[in-house]
Amino acid sequence: MAMPKLHQAASRRRSPLGDMLAVLVLLAIVVFLGWSWWQEKHPSVKSIPQTHKKAAQAPAPVVGKKQTGPAVISGPPPSVVETSNPEPANVVAPSASLPPVVWPADNPVTNPPSITPKNNLTNMLVAAGAAGSNAIPVGFPRATRDLLEVQVALARLGISPGSLDGAKGSQTRSGVTAFQQTMEIPETGALDTNTLNALQLYAPVFGRYTVTSNDLARLQPIGKTWLEKSRQTALDYETILELVAEKAHSHPLLIQKLNPGISWSNVTVGAEIKVPLVEYPPPTDKAARVFIHLSQKYLEAFDTETNLLLHCPCSIAARVEKRPVGELHVAAIAPNPNYTFDPAVFPESPEAQSIGHKLILPPGPNNPVGLAWIGLDKPGYGMHGTPVPEQVGRTESHGCFRLANWDAEYLVKLVWVGMPVDVLP
Repeated sequence: MAMPKLHQAASRRRSPLGDMLAVLVLLAIVVFLGWSWWQEKHPSVKSIPQTHKKAAQAPAPVVGKKQTGPAVISGPPPSVVETSNPEPANVVAPSASLPPVVWPADNPVTNPPSITPKNNLTNMLVAAGAAGSNAIPVGFPRATRDLLEVQVALARLGISPGSLDGAKGSQTRSGVTAFQQTMEIPETGALDTNTLNALQLYAPVFGRYTVTSNDLARLQPIGKTWLEKSRQTALDYETILELVAEKAHSHPLLIQKLNPGISWSNVTVGAEIKVPLVEYPPPTDKAARVFIHLSQKYLEAFDTETNLLLHCPCSIAARVEKRPVGELHVAAIAPNPNYTFDPAVFPESPEAQSIGHKLILPPGPNNPVGLAWIGLDKPGYGMHGTPVPEQVGRTESHGCFRLANWDAEYLVKLVWVGMPVDVLP
């Protein structure tokens, strides 16, 4: 049947418009898919704080361009030399381990599935666990079994749960969440079966630290006043317990619990002390950007390939007005610095006001800024170590960002002058 001429004309008039609409729709779909692909391959810098899977694109690091520190910090050659015994050369396999803390019966860890870690975690897990050996010990890898093993496994990845103590707490939960985000498994912060199966151990949890004559020789009491501290040759460790605990990234109470038979006031050369075996992965590149989360009190460093390099607890300023928010930059890097005590910074201290002039305190782990200072381009602010690592994230500072000494020393290896540091609310 022939179509009426009116309908034929209308059909002819609609055809070009319909074709144009179809082309526009197709073009929109192609543009959307292309945009989605570009976003996936080139994530936004500002999206990093919300997820560990996106990292900043930064200018080429200025490797080797280091300054000695800001006006209040300098870094002369240290007067105290680290023990000549490299770690873990003086650590041997333990003869016994702590009784395990058994997980709840409704959360068994048996026959862990094969999970492929994201980004560079596969190599990090093996390298950190095997402690430089090409062979993985018999019985490994295996899933973690208790809280202390979880903390050790996290720390071997550069995800610090704070001072190792084998106890539940917000810092361990924060570390677990960081691991889950990096592995792209549900971010619950809880030690569920998926997380425990993914968090593998590649080497024994414990070893033994052998006390050397160098260890004992460096011990000295720390002055109680600013003036007394300024007159010391170094602000080194006071006790062998403090020394060993810090080298093992551990709370002193954990070291005491692991070694009930040791008289800590009478430790001699050759004494063997049971410790957790912890060593951060050797840095292979500089970080691209650091983020400090004020509300949650942790710091993270990322490389240009979206890998999480370091997650660790961080103390922040006690007073809100002393907490800078926004983008800062690394201005100076000083390993093992001395410290300039300025009474004006401590108006609440009667001693500081009675001194009335600046003092130079020598380097050492008990220096007020610990074993590392990373100055920022906001005067008086920096990221640094602390004499009391077990208090990091639990106490507050005058304004700087305080880390455990082992985290501050590791961060020094990752940062570079000019690197951006985002301080988030």
